[in-house]
Amino acid sequence: MSLPPAPPESDPPGPGTPTRPGRLQMADIARIAGVSVATVSRALNGSTEVSAATRQRITELARSLNYTINISAKNLRLRHNRTVAVVIPYDRQTRLHVSDPFFLSMLGSLADALTDRGYDMLVSRIDADQLENASLSYDSGTALGIILIGQWHSHDQLNRLADQGVPLVVWGAQLPQQRYCSVGGDNLGGGRLATRHLIERGCRRFVFLGDPTTPESALRLRGHQQELAEAGLGPQACRVLAVGFDAARARTEVGRLLEQGVDFDAVVACSDVLATAVVPVLRLHGREVPRDVAVVGYDDIEWASHADPPLTTVRQPVARAGVEMVEALLERVAGRDAPPRTLPVELVVRQSSMR
Repeated sequence: MSLPPAPPESDPPGPGTPTRPGRLQMADIARIAGVSVATVSRALNGSTEVSAATRQRITELARSLNYTINISAKNLRLRHNRTVAVVIPYDRQTRLHVSDPFFLSMLGSLADALTDRGYDMLVSRIDADQLENASLSYDSGTALGIILIGQWHSHDQLNRLADQGVPLVVWGAQLPQQRYCSVGGDNLGGGRLATRHLIERGCRRFVFLGDPTTPESALRLRGHQQELAEAGLGPQACRVLAVGFDAARARTEVGRLLEQGVDFDAVVACSDVLATAVVPVLRLHGREVPRDVAVVGYDDIEWASHADPPLTTVRQPVARAGVEMVEALLERVAGRDAPPRTLPVELVVRQSSMR
């Protein structure tokens, strides 16, 4: 819809002047200055994360357009705020979508934990390459703090957000030089549980499905390799397929191995979705599960027990995770320290691995 013409007595808008009607927004300043909204927010709040030259340029631009931040109003909103921002970064490399059952179960857990404590939940999706935008809801006073579901390749960006004083809790693995609070399952232990179980079932030739460049999958792979080593099985006992969380790619890569005649008798997958995705491919090539190939997944999503065959998997502590993340965030909001937390996982044995 086109904008109404300016009144005859008004001068036409000059170059770079916002043309939409109504109150000037921070997004308008960002567009004119050619920077992100997060940069404008930090510049106008005097953050040293923005260079002095950029702060001055944005401040002068905002002043010339009669734009101001009502700091007292923002602070009042934060003091009385009962909203927590839950952010799901989209990482193009891992290809894990918000519709993934694990994300949905985690959102449900967080919603329950927040509701029990009288808080509301604001859900948003951002590009992992622009993770600085995760702080917008806090910078604007919309939310009192942020919970991110997914660490991906963003460790350094998360440290920068923590350094800026953003109350932040992340579902993920505990990493060296970490300055933010993470809550996550015992990924190393989970990798060991899955592998030990398969070794006990007589498996000796493994395929590992996941993305070893992400913290959680890397720890699961390390646990897998540790268990193989302790059983006297060398590196040649495992083929790693770096498929991220892309079920279609997992099917393609496993199918390629089978077409090449690669012999394996076990699959360790970094998610239940990956595990169940490759079962039809195995059958298509004449491999029955679990008779010829035993399969173990990860997460224990709702329909893992209804898969064909029912899926053996490493159960993530999803219900407890929501409570732990909310409690950790409220500690950070109150100005108290909230150290990283690693939660126990457990192996749930079903038919897919019972050879």
